[in-house]
Amino acid sequence: MKVAVAPRPQGDAVPGWRAPGTGFDQPFEMLEACHERVLRMLALLDRLRVHLQTKGCDDSARHAARDILRYFDQAAPLHHEDEELHVFPPLLEQGDAQTVALVQRLQREHGLMSADWALARQPLLDMAEGRCQGFGAADEAVFERFAACYASHVENEERLAYPQARGLLPEATQAAMGREMAVRRGADLSRR
Repeated sequence: MKVAVAPRPQGDAVPGWRAPGTGFDQPFEMLEACHERVLRMLALLDRLRVHLQTKGCDDSARHAARDILRYFDQAAPLHHEDEELHVFPPLLEQGDAQTVALVQRLQREHGLMSADWALARQPLLDMAEGRCQGFGAADEAVFERFAACYASHVENEERLAYPQARGLLPEATQAAMGREMAVRRGADLSRR
C-alpha cells in the first residue's frame, strides 16, 4: 500500500481497476469494484486526518497521502470516463425524465468532484513530499465535501444508474464496453 507518486503505470499496474475474481468481461462488476476502492481511499483519507491529530506527520502519513494521490489521480478519472462513455449515454437516450435528471446530476457531480480533487490534491501532495505537517481548516472542508459527494454519488450509481444501464445494454455491448475499458487501461487482451 505504501507507494510513491509516479507517472501513470500501464496494464495491470493501474490501481483500482481489478478486483479479485472480477475481469473486464464483467464491466459493471468492475465499476462496482472501483467504487469499493473509492470508498476505501476515502476511509484512508479519514484515517490520515485522525492520524495527523494523534501521531503527527510521519512516514505512514506521507505514504497514505501518496496512496490517496495515486488513486484519485489515476484510477478515479478512468472510472469517471467509463461512466461518461458507457453508462450515461444509454440512460440519457432511453431513460425516462427522472433517469435523465439523475444522470445529469451525476455528470455535474463528476465536475464537482474533479474541482474538489484539484483543491484536495495540493495539501496531500505537500504532505507526501514533506512540505507540510498537517491540514488547515480550508483543506478539511474540501476533504469533507469531496468525501460526502463521492459517497452519495456512488450510492446513486449503484442503486439506480448501473441497474438501469445494465438492463438497457445487450451482452454484446457490455462485452465491447469491457474490452474498451481494458484497452484504455493498457491491458493486454491477447493473454486471455
